[in-house]
Amino acid sequence: MTKPVLLTGASGALGRRLAQGLAAGGRRLVLTDIAPFPDPLPEGARFERADLEDGVALLRLAEGCGAILHFGGVSVERPFEEVMGPNIRGLFHVYEAARREGARVVFASSNHAIGFHERPAGGGPRLDARCHFRPDGFYGLAKAYGELMGRLYWDKHGVENVNLRIGSSFPEPVDARMLSTWLSYADLLRLVARCLDAPRVGHAVIWGASANPAAWWGADHRDRIGWAPQDTAEAFRDQVGRLTSGNPVAERYQGGGFCAQGYSRAEPSPRDPFA
Repeated sequence: MTKPVLLTGASGALGRRLAQGLAAGGRRLVLTDIAPFPDPLPEGARFERADLEDGVALLRLAEGCGAILHFGGVSVERPFEEVMGPNIRGLFHVYEAARREGARVVFASSNHAIGFHERPAGGGPRLDARCHFRPDGFYGLAKAYGELMGRLYWDKHGVENVNLRIGSSFPEPVDARMLSTWLSYADLLRLVARCLDAPRVGHAVIWGASANPAAWWGADHRDRIGWAPQDTAEAFRDQVGRLTSGNPVAERYQGGGFCAQGYSRAEPSPRDPFA
């Protein structure tokens, strides 16, 4: 892809890593965030502060771009009103800009769109990317909405999009849950690069996790982009394998602590037919 790439959320933890890595690979980048960019500007990149709720600004920033990496918005569980603006209205602005430019969207979705699926016991079957959405909060609900937005814009307007259901992307795993969900920064960078370079993707969903033997997630559309993770959380098992939250709700469901936030129902029994 020779056209510039627009990266929203460029000042965030993952955005900064992507800005550095993609620029080092020769990509021309247009960076934007509501917060200032905290690092020296990568070579071949320009940065402009903008609010995702400003649709005109998004249209202007996307002019001439061949892809939009949408990593902006609220990145943790927050009240609905705080999530709605940047994560729902802002997403609409991103897709409208992509539609006008004929650009591909790479959307930073999340495992929290499916967080209320139970963790498989004893090596049980892994979730297929076609599984039902089961968001674990307003943040996860917005991510499910984002994936559905991509489905709509592909079906109705032919806007190609890849939805990355990112697990836990940190320098290294910090607890036992991340032995299943961890995505290394290097694997993330390789994943995004393949999303940009693949000839055709249609509407795709890919689990954003490294090659973790304890992974909860299985079949997806990674064959469309030719990506396979190279790192693994297993190397950290001895140091984090016993670090759990101690919360029965967090430890039962794949979304972990997001599921436990504000949880008010009686905990279902293991044989609850409606779980």
